Amino acid sequence: MEKHIQEEEKKMRRLKFIVDLTEAVLMQSDLGLQESIDMIENTKRAALSLFPEKEFVYDLIYTPRFRRIINDRFTIPGTLSGRN
Repeated sequence: MEKHIQEEEKKMRRLKFIVDLTEAVLMQSDLGLQESIDMIENTKRAALSLFPEKEFVYDLIYTPRFRRIINDRFTIPGTLSGRN
């Protein structure tokens, strides 16, 4: 049982690192929209390889975070994002 818990904690740390790195790159790089979307999709694939049965949880927690970053970086004037 202890080994299982340690393995889960290790996978959680790895997931946190991947997500944090993706967020940092998205916020601080000059990636284009498609490159950013590709990076987010790759991050999701990596997360699901660690936790295959948890796509719902990923979509609930991480998709809104990444969507906010994309909206902040690639806002189109006059859209419903609240910016002109």
